[in-house]
Amino acid sequence: MTLIYILLGLIALLGLAYVFRLGGQAATGNKPFFRDMPFGVAFGYVLAAALLLFSVWYFFQPTETDGVPRAGVIFFRWAVQGFLMFAAAAYLFRLLGRSVGTEGSKKLFRSMPLTAAFGIMIIIVYAIVSIFAGVIAPYGQEEVLGAANIVPGGNPAIGGNPEYPLGTDQIGRDILSRLIFGAQNTVGIAFVTTCLAFLLGGSLGFLAATLGGWLDQLLSRAVDALMAIPALIFALLLITIATAWAGSASWQVTIYMILIIAVIDSTRVFRLSRAVGQNIVVMDYIEAAKLRGEGLPYLIFREMLPNAYAPLLAEFGLRFCFVFLTIASLSFLGVGIQPPLADWGTMVRDLSQFINFAAFAPNVAVAPLLAAGAIALLTVAVNFVVDWMLHKSSGLKE
Repeated sequence: MTLIYILLGLIALLGLAYVFRLGGQAATGNKPFFRDMPFGVAFGYVLAAALLLFSVWYFFQPTETDGVPRAGVIFFRWAVQGFLMFAAAAYLFRLLGRSVGTEGSKKLFRSMPLTAAFGIMIIIVYAIVSIFAGVIAPYGQEEVLGAANIVPGGNPAIGGNPEYPLGTDQIGRDILSRLIFGAQNTVGIAFVTTCLAFLLGGSLGFLAATLGGWLDQLLSRAVDALMAIPALIFALLLITIATAWAGSASWQVTIYMILIIAVIDSTRVFRLSRAVGQNIVVMDYIEAAKLRGEGLPYLIFREMLPNAYAPLLAEFGLRFCFVFLTIASLSFLGVGIQPPLADWGTMVRDLSQFINFAAFAPNVAVAPLLAAGAIALLTVAVNFVVDWMLHKSSGLKE
């Protein structure tokens, strides 16, 4: 029966799309906008309007039915309210940037789309939380408070506590504090790992592009072999081997993880830097520098690197996202950042059982979604900024 309703709805939307295009042509005197509009575009407009109307209708549905919470409606309301809140905050942040700062920064904010402003705002917030986690967090990340499994929300009637607004985990640690320290650990380690990957992959890539010959072939074939293996499975295997052979202390596992992920991700950086370097090394100013007798370090760091800045900076943002997600995935699997350090991947795993309460207590089920949402929010923010940087570096105009 559900399939029949879906088919009938699809047929109705197709009919509305035909009427929309035909009516637009008649109303505008067959102007080019509607005259040249493909049927797929007309269907897209109708589908978007239908989804918008359905979203408005669903938003105003009651949150309870016979005293039972409707988790879908509640989560949808939270999502819409969060989206509007972030959009308003990004708009105000961009407005502030256009009126406060240097002339260069004001000009930058004037040309900045709202998505980029949102991304920069979120990155700044994460950076502040990561740096000052010890000051912001109400409790320590390892501190056991003696009150386990307190539900989020702070309502004592359903098992909450105002002292712990986001609740506590199974052994009594404050989730809010661990979420804040998780930003420091996860984001900080991801940043260090990405920097190491770029230092290794970028240096070898430029070296291969500059020297060529057998060194280029050797490095390229080694990189091809490493890239043929799925990154997450390869990292999981290498960390397991390293812990079995060289020790499994918490700090040792973290060091293994940083080095292994940096080496694996440096292969992607190598491919990009080598490709960009090969385009630069044939330029006249490189030949002029060689004729002047400049050495290899000068050619790489003074001539090639400044001209490869834009694509490498954009790749840094994307690579940071991949490293960040890889670390969270490894922690979720139990071989990443080790306890008692707080980590968002580990928090998702440890609090996943709270999702079982979603049907009758949505505020309880939100506990594992907080860490997952923090991961997703930073990933989206970085990608927004990277997209804007790529657009600026391409020289395209709106």
